[in-house]
Amino acid sequence: MKITGFRAQPYQIKLHRPIGDANCPEGGQFMPGQALFLDTDQGVSGISFGGGALVSQIVEHVLLGEDPRGVRGLWNRMVDYVFKGGHRGEAAAAVSALDIALWDLKARLNGEPLWKTLGASSPKVRAYASGIDSPLSDDQLDAFYRGMAARGVSAGKLKCGLDLEADLRRIGIMRDALASSGQRPELCIDVNEYWSPKQAIRYMHVIEEKFDITWIEEPARRWDADGLRKVSDGIRAAVASGENLHSIDEYVPLLRNRAVDVVNVGIGTGGITGALQIAALAYAFETPVTMMNCAANFLAHVAAVLPNHIMMECLDNGRDAVLTHTHPIEDGHIVLNDEPGLGFTFDEEQLAAHAVDQAGRFGWGRRQGAGMYLVPPS
Repeated sequence: MKITGFRAQPYQIKLHRPIGDANCPEGGQFMPGQALFLDTDQGVSGISFGGGALVSQIVEHVLLGEDPRGVRGLWNRMVDYVFKGGHRGEAAAAVSALDIALWDLKARLNGEPLWKTLGASSPKVRAYASGIDSPLSDDQLDAFYRGMAARGVSAGKLKCGLDLEADLRRIGIMRDALASSGQRPELCIDVNEYWSPKQAIRYMHVIEEKFDITWIEEPARRWDADGLRKVSDGIRAAVASGENLHSIDEYVPLLRNRAVDVVNVGIGTGGITGALQIAALAYAFETPVTMMNCAANFLAHVAAVLPNHIMMECLDNGRDAVLTHTHPIEDGHIVLNDEPGLGFTFDEEQLAAHAVDQAGRFGWGRRQGAGMYLVPPS
């Protein structure tokens, strides 16, 4: 079996609700994406998402003509290929997307779901609700978390950082909504690097007078081991970070310096192979990991095999419109199916209906002054 090439189709989806954080509180409701197909000479293709400009170059110089089943070896070769510029940015995006397609292809060829190919013994992964909810009104916020609680989810993560009084009110709304699950709520907050370490400690002292916070995410810059450690030492809650890092070497100083108590792992960290490596590194430091949100919750395949995974972020916002189906949340857990590969494929009709000429960029930049001084919320 040999890899013969790839196909890509950009698309854009209107989400069920707008999403945003402290850097862009008004948020956005249109999410761009790209369907990626890695083809072989036997008519079987692996699927993935995104990839960017360097996919074509890496396929041509590294993957073309290779047996796709040697996933880890091919990952090493892809990372070696981008060595000079570093496994960062566009290079990391391309490697991640191609690695996911290779793992999907390997599991399809095995005739089993990816969670079995990776060696997991259970198809269930605990979920937590994440609204990325800065644009939502109080009523919308309550409806989202109550909807997730109705499916047994008792943990949630709220976007904070702009207005302390509003944050306190909205944390209370999330807590009460999650309590409708019949379980004790676990409350997490995320400030997306909007505060300085001192701001984080100051504001968390106020928040922790009223709420038991499980973790605060990105209370300092992603690379700031000293700042993150300062926050962790100064508050009761755990400190989580890592979702915006790309390579395993970026996690080493955070773990070595005990700067993070929870490691966030997403698809940008070298795909599935990279995520496995980072989770193993965290395990060596007795540090739990949590998987970030993704289309159809497919990273639950990886989470299912990790001994130190605690729960996975779930948005439930309609981003799966171009897929045949998703992995549902039942009794507070993502339930992976037994279909080969990632457990779904692209719905060709829906993909055509949402097709665009060029993949856009979703997200927003860092708000001016964030992390340096108090920025007015307006």
